[in-house]
Amino acid sequence: MPLNIIFMGTPDFSVPVLDGIASAGHRIVAVYSQPPRPAGRGMAEVKSPVQRRAEELGLDVRTPVNFKNDADREAFAALKADVAVVVAYGLLLPKAVLDATRLGCFNVHASKLPRWRGAAPIQRAIMAGDTVTAVNIMRMEQGLDTGPVCLGRDVAIRPDMTAGELHDELSQLGAKLMVEALVKIESGDIACVPQPNDGTTYAAKIAKGETRIDFSRPAGEVINHIRGLSPYPGAWFEIVIGGKAERIRVLAAAETNGNAESGTLLDDQLTIACGPGAIRVERLQRAGKQPMAAVDFLRGTRLPAGTRLGR
Repeated sequence: MPLNIIFMGTPDFSVPVLDGIASAGHRIVAVYSQPPRPAGRGMAEVKSPVQRRAEELGLDVRTPVNFKNDADREAFAALKADVAVVVAYGLLLPKAVLDATRLGCFNVHASKLPRWRGAAPIQRAIMAGDTVTAVNIMRMEQGLDTGPVCLGRDVAIRPDMTAGELHDELSQLGAKLMVEALVKIESGDIACVPQPNDGTTYAAKIAKGETRIDFSRPAGEVINHIRGLSPYPGAWFEIVIGGKAERIRVLAAAETNGNAESGTLLDDQLTIACGPGAIRVERLQRAGKQPMAAVDFLRGTRLPAGTRLGR
């Protein structure tokens, strides 16, 4: 029989999982998402991608700020769901919520647990130079991503792969694995294995202060930093153009040869010295502009060799 499911998610990453569950024929009794947030120049309230998709599917959507209110916890329990599926919801769930469904809460996590528990596993894996990650289906506990792993699939991280590309691949795989896990949960054939104690790392949320590129780092680390923050929030540097400092987001770059003081342009093609090595910018975005190829940017902007980037 189809399961009665509460779905909990917020960003784009969660949407394919919601679609997969709906297509599999399960009954989604409610969708929980983070409340609409002010965004854009007009600061109008914007619904999350999950809320928008759930409303398109005609599902009941609920957006509590948290579950500290007794009424919100009671409303959750009153749904009498078999299972809760949680995908990047954005809140740590209290025990009262974790215990409120018949079969438990199951999470889609985009890392090879216990490596990269926490908020930004995709970005952190690439920034650290990892060559393999995974999607894990985990039975949730009160700790931060500490629950036993019920299903998983490894994914190779290509040397040129950006966080955006990995995000999309893991999201689609997560949807397939969760649908597979629900079949096992429904039949009582789900086996969840405790995570090992060794190898735990934490994927803290990306802070604004770490998005600026530090060209004193080796070129390979700079490339990983750029890949891990592309396309959002974007790694960046400052350079003076027309007498004015301008922030340039780097969306793609390649490692190359070069030797000079870090942060110096080695030629007029946006080759930048690192410490050691160099990178060549391939794709970028100026403030308030659309992304563009570096060659198109350089057609209208002269940046000669020896130019120093802002600090």
